[in-house]
This record gives sequence, C-alpha cells and structure tokens, in this order.
Amino acid sequence: MINILTSGLLALIGLALGAGGGWLILLDGSWYYAFAGLAFLIAAALSFAKRPVVLPFYALFMIASLGWAVWEVGFDWWQLGPRGGLIVLIGLWLAMPAYRKTLLVGQPVPEVKPTRSFVLEGSLVLAIVVAVYSMMNNPHAIEGQLNDSPVVSNPDLGGDVPAGDWHQYGRTPFGQRYSPLDQINTDNVATLEQAWVFQTGDVRRSEDVPETTYQVTPLKINDTLYLCTPHSWAMAIDAKTGQEKWRFDPEVPDNTDRQHQTCRGVTFYQDTAMSADASCAARVYLPTSDARLIALDANNGEICADFGDQGTVHLEDGMPYNPAGYYYSTSPPVVADGKIIIGGAVNDNYSTKSQSGVIRAYDVNSGELVWNWDSGNPEQTEPIPEGQTYTANSPNSWSVSSADEELGMIYVPLGNKVPDQLGMGRSEEVETYSSSIVALSLETGQVQWVRQTVHHDLWDMDVPAQPALLDITTSDGENVPALVGPTKQGDIYVLDRRTGEPIIPVREVPAPSGAIPEDFTAPTQPVSDLTFMPEPLTEKDMWGITLFDQLACRIQFHQLKYEGRYTPPSLEGTLVYPGNFGTFNWGSVAIDPEKQIMFGMPTYLAFTSQLIPRDEVPPRGTEKASEMGINRNEGAPYAVNMGPFLSPVGVPCQAPPWGYVAGADLRTGEVVYKHKNGTVEDMTPLPLPFELGVPGIGGPIITKGGVAFLGAAVDNYFRAYDVTTGKQLWEARLPAGGQSTPMTYTTDDGTQYVLIVAGGHGSIGTKAGDYVVAYKLP
Repeated sequence: MINILTSGLLALIGLALGAGGGWLILLDGSWYYAFAGLAFLIAAALSFAKRPVVLPFYALFMIASLGWAVWEVGFDWWQLGPRGGLIVLIGLWLAMPAYRKTLLVGQPVPEVKPTRSFVLEGSLVLAIVVAVYSMMNNPHAIEGQLNDSPVVSNPDLGGDVPAGDWHQYGRTPFGQRYSPLDQINTDNVATLEQAWVFQTGDVRRSEDVPETTYQVTPLKINDTLYLCTPHSWAMAIDAKTGQEKWRFDPEVPDNTDRQHQTCRGVTFYQDTAMSADASCAARVYLPTSDARLIALDANNGEICADFGDQGTVHLEDGMPYNPAGYYYSTSPPVVADGKIIIGGAVNDNYSTKSQSGVIRAYDVNSGELVWNWDSGNPEQTEPIPEGQTYTANSPNSWSVSSADEELGMIYVPLGNKVPDQLGMGRSEEVETYSSSIVALSLETGQVQWVRQTVHHDLWDMDVPAQPALLDITTSDGENVPALVGPTKQGDIYVLDRRTGEPIIPVREVPAPSGAIPEDFTAPTQPVSDLTFMPEPLTEKDMWGITLFDQLACRIQFHQLKYEGRYTPPSLEGTLVYPGNFGTFNWGSVAIDPEKQIMFGMPTYLAFTSQLIPRDEVPPRGTEKASEMGINRNEGAPYAVNMGPFLSPVGVPCQAPPWGYVAGADLRTGEVVYKHKNGTVEDMTPLPLPFELGVPGIGGPIITKGGVAFLGAAVDNYFRAYDVTTGKQLWEARLPAGGQSTPMTYTTDDGTQYVLIVAGGHGSIGTKAGDYVVAYKLP
C-alpha cells in the first residue's frame, strides 16, 4: 500500500507539473517544469515497478533541480524554498526505511535490510547545506550608514512650533515629520513601555465600505491631543493621561458609493488677535467624508458659527456634478497666510461625470472664499461668480499640501483625471498638471511652477504624499530651499522649491509604447537620480508557496502584457509594477533637516489592470465602492478590472521582500541602506514571525534622538529604528493594524511620549480597532 500511494502521488505531481510546464513552454517560458513533470512520472513508474534505481534517479533529479534553482535566484532562501521544498520533502520520504522496504522485489525475508542509496542521502545533505547557507544570506539588503553629524546647527523646521508640540499633520507647515526632541534616543528606546491607551468608540461596521481605515496623525497643542476618526468624529484628549475632553460627531450619513471612509487629521489654528480664552480663539477644523469643512472651538468642541455657513463650508459648492459619496475630504487642510486651503478626494474610475479637483483658499476666520485654483481652468483664480462651476473631472489633490509662508507658496500634490487608465480626450491643462507637484501663490492661487512626475498618466500614479520642505546645503556651502517629493513609482524628487528645478538630476528615459488604438503613450518618462524604483520583473521573480502556485504565477506573468515600468493598459491585461498601491503613498517620508537625510518605507507590490469594453461590462449589483475589482468608468468606452498580482492561493506572485525601511542622503541622492521590514505573522493562518519584508501603508517620523518610528506594516507592530543604520531597536505589539503615521510630544512634566493610532486598514485586511496608544520611558 505504501508503494502504491507513493507512486500515485509521484504520478499526480508529474501530471500537474507536466501539463502546466507544457503550457508554460508554449508561452515561451521556462522548460524546467515540464522536465520536472517528466522526472516525477519516470520516478512514479520506477517506484510502481519497485525498482531500486528510483532512489539514485530521484537524487540526480533533486541535484539538477537544486542547480537550476540556484542558477535562477542565487542563495535567496525565500525563493529557493518554494522551488525545492516539495522536492526535498519527497526525497526525505523516499529515503525513509518504510518506503525503501517496498523496493525489495523477490526478497520476502524480513531480516533483509532495506535498499539504500548514498546518492539520495548525499543529495539531501547538500540540499540542507544550501538551505542553511541561504537562510544566513540577505541578498536584498543594502548595508551602509547615513551621515550622523549635523550639516547645519539651527535648521529651519518651518513655523513657530514649540519643541514639545505637533501642530500640523507633518508637525509644521514644512511637513518634515521631524521632532527636535531627544529624551528618547538610540540608547534607551529599547526600554519604551506603554503609558496609556484610549479607545475612540468609532469601530468598523458591517455596512462600511471595504476601505474603512484609521489613518489619523493626532495634533498636540499645549496639553491636548486633537484627532479625527474614520467616520469623521473629532476628539480632544488629555496628552498626559489619555482621558477624553470632548468629542464632536458631524453625523455623516453612510454611503456605499464612498470609496474611502477615513480621516487623516484635523487642522489647528490660533487667532492671536483674540483673547486666548475667547470663544473660538483656538479652532480645530474638521474635514468630513461628506464634503464639509467644520470649524470647532478647540476648548470645548462646539461649532464656531461665525465660520462659513453657521460653522461649515460646503465643499460641493461650485461643483458641476454632485452625486452623494463621489467627493469628500480625507486629509487635513493647510493653514497659512491667514487662509485655510483644501482640496478633495474624487472617487477613482467611477464616472467621467466627476467633480472638479479645485483647490480652494478660504479666510481662516470667516470662511469666505479668497481664491480658487482649478487645474482645468488654471488662470482664473479669483472666486468664481454665482452660477459658474469649476471644471468637471480636473486632476484633484486628495493628500496633504505643504507651505512656505516666507516664499509665499503652497506645494500641492496632484492626482489624475478619471478614468486613470484612459487618456483619450484629455485637455492641454490636464496633460500639464496631472500627476504633478504644483506650487501656488498663497496670496492669489496663481501657478508659480509645476513639476510633472508622470507624463500622460495611465497607471493611477498620483503624487500621493505631502512634500517635505528643508534647506539643503550644497557642496559649495550654499543653502538652497528644497522640496522632497515622494512618488508612487518610487522616484524621490528633490527640487528647488523656489523654481521647481531639480537639485538632484531628473532624466527623461524611453518608455514602453503599445496603447490601445484610441489612446497613446508618452515617448519618455521622468526618472529622478534619487529613486527606489525596483528592477523590472522577470519570470524568475515569480513566487509561490509551492511549485504549483509558482508555476501558475509564471503562466500568468507570460499572459500579461509587461515591458517594464509604464507598460500601458490593455485588453489582455497589463502588469503594473510598481503597482498603484505605490512604492510610497500618503505616508510620505521623514527627513532630518540637521543631517539632511531621509527615512522611508518603500513598498513593492505588483498590480494588474485589464480594460473591459463597455458592452462587456456586467450590470452593477449591490457591491460597495472599492478601488479593487471592476471600476466601471461610466461614460467611458472601457471599464477596468484592477487588483494585486496574486497566486491562486492568494499570496503575491512576485517574490519577497515586499517592504523595506530605507535611508538616503538628500545632498548626494545616494540610497545608503535598505533593509527588509516586517513579518508575515498576521498574513497567514498560523502566527509565523518570519521576516520576509511585508507591504505597508503609513508613514515614519524622525527625532533628534536619532530614532525613527514606524508602524504601517501589515503585521500589527510598532517599531523603532536607528536612523543612521536602519537597524531595528524596539518593537511593540499593537492591538490592531497600525496603518497611520505616529507623532511625538512632551507634557508639562517634561516626559516625552510617542503615540500611534491603531485601527487597521480595510483594503489590506489588517485587524480593525479604535485605539490610540502612547508610549514613554520607564
């Protein structure tokens, strides 16, 4: 019976690999799987015939497979494992006495020893030696150390923010995510312990859309923390104890057409012309997911009725279309130059009848519209007259802007026109401003400069992150006002923020062609010399838990259209890498303006997109809004089906690592280190703490103490790193997914706290929650 079962298993494996391998050969792929299938079938026949030669035959096949695997991927354990795991396990079984006894044809004497094969045993030893060596190897790491000495002693941090406070989303209008606090440092961070936990009560509900996410970075002013929740509640809590002071619920109605249910932060403003204890002298501005901007008294959470319409600015005003749930604000506005400036998020790929991406500046006290900049009508920045509407479906800004009041500019990251994957009929203005960083005058809203990061974007490569501002010291000692702009495709643009001209060079490189007949592609695309752009994928990069799903991924890879970064969308399906999840996303990067270095979390996850002709689009059912799956693009000739590039068992088809922490020198443009980050502990049914380097979404911060803090990864941990080397120094288990950006502050007793919100991320499946968690030294 043992022989029959073993022979049958070998035959089934051989048939599966042979059939799939033959298909792969027809697709011009590797011949190995077909040969492996043939080898398993021969081994099955020899086993069934009880021929001892099956043992050395299988040993030779195992050695050949090991050689092929090392030739393809080198000594990378996580790539060798799926190639050889099944083969070695079967080899171990064939070496067992229980199986070897079945090969003793015509020798029924019980005391006869089972057939042996030293070749098989030797090949197993060789496989184990290679496995152990590869486990000790780290072929994807870049080892190095960033500059650890200040380049300047008193850098401009942007704005008048006390060292122990965190006044805006990126701490100051410069968006550096840098704190001058150093009580917590590389020497003592390993002793951090939980100080308090606060639960907001805003929990994910069954009627919520898939991307209901907790992405907020709280603000800290004086002794109070201010934050918002996914359903747009605003809250104030005591910074020392975590006790609630007040809360405000704007009662946002549920809407399954709303693609994103989140709030990344509120905005604080102190009117210095008013008495500090006067009503609404200090304000918190709350953006909501039903397109309102509400002014609240920072002391008690009551509405400031003298702002806008009884405390509210209605962001749907002036929109050419206004279907509920299609337009909202997910990110905090910027206060600068006496104005509060806000963009808005537009549902991706729902309809060509989409709201405008207009950027509007309101008087911060009264809520009166001061100027509007509509990228579809960029010259008319004075408030539009009654009855006029903004340009439909112009590129929008759903992320966070930065401001430099001294230069009089706000720096806006812009997205694309809907549909993202169809470029037909775009206006000259769209082609100019889509997927770019735009500098606008704080006074008038007029364009000062524009730097496009993708030409004729067909991949949803919005500029997703708040630009970070600092002064960079050149080799000749000049201090240049700079802007650091991370992008989804992995390029980091380091620009002179006065002019938009590159400080670190930007080159135009040839790009793939082959768009659908109605569309076209840009002949070249820009690439910054400071880039985390991954190498193009090849068949060798396909992954899987076993040979079988790896084979399936190889077949999928050859069936998709792929010629590297910027391969255009297609009817047969296109591989998009980096995917529209981004190398960097709204979490941005953190910069140290003293040392002029950056710390970030590049993520690598391939996506697929396939265009669907209008007459083949299935009728709409009761599905909730999502960026994954079929995006209907109503009014366009094609819908698009999008999602991550996954194997049949739901793991990424590309080999890990999928996520890193990395450090770069902003003066030279050199990526100094890059280390895989995060485990699969919360990605698998079993809590296996294997450090593969996992995807993440969220952002880091840096402190003067030389420590970077980052949650974001999909394994529900909060970690601290040495900024100089990128080495992990500390970690704490979070009660839910930490897909937010942390912050740090001090209280009146001088204690430094580090805080992160843990509530999970709907679209990447991390554990939901409503936690605000603070840490401090013992």
